[in-house]
Amino acid sequence: MHLEILIEDRSGERMLEILIPKVIGDDHTFQIHSYRGIGHIPKNFTVKTNVKKRLLLNNLPLLLRGYGKAFRGHGNSYQAAVIVVCDLDDKCFRGFRTELCDILEACDPKPEACFCIAIEEGEAWFLGDIPAIKTAYPRSKSAALNGYINDSICGTWECLADAIYNGGSAALSRKGWQAIGAEKWSWAEKITPHMDVNSNKSPSFAYFCQKLREFADPIR
Repeated sequence: MHLEILIEDRSGERMLEILIPKVIGDDHTFQIHSYRGIGHIPKNFTVKTNVKKRLLLNNLPLLLRGYGKAFRGHGNSYQAAVIVVCDLDDKCFRGFRTELCDILEACDPKPEACFCIAIEEGEAWFLGDIPAIKTAYPRSKSAALNGYINDSICGTWECLADAIYNGGSAALSRKGWQAIGAEKWSWAEKITPHMDVNSNKSPSFAYFCQKLREFADPIR
């Protein structure tokens, strides 16, 4: 099986580079495409967007249509799927998922695809594995980590920053979004190697792993 993974930022790309082989081993191929932000779903799926902006949702209708045609062009024996990974942020989960599925349903031909939504943000997947965080950051603040409720809407990256960044989220926020992005990439680099994909307490992460395994081994 070959997997095309679409994700909204570089820190998420780094996380998935390390995580995916942990979940499905090395017998499958995958390619990760990161974007410069999540963007917004266009109202008209057929209107061409500015692909140079590299915003995931803005380009998603075009991308999924392209994958549908490309996969069909390889013939029925070609096993490939698309996994779209993005943050929920402050959106309604049910409504957002419906919008994503509407994009897929509008494709003809339709690629094999699924949507994995991190709730509230990708850092929720780190916070689902507190032992991994403590291994990567031995001086992390247990009170901040233990107070987190898995997949809650609470300011997820801020919660992680309060636990492991000197001065917490307030100090990191004062440095601006470029510094925040660099720190998030560092978290992915340091925490992900220690993560146990079978004991993570984030429901949205468990769903991501489930979909990976279903694509990799559909008979399971």
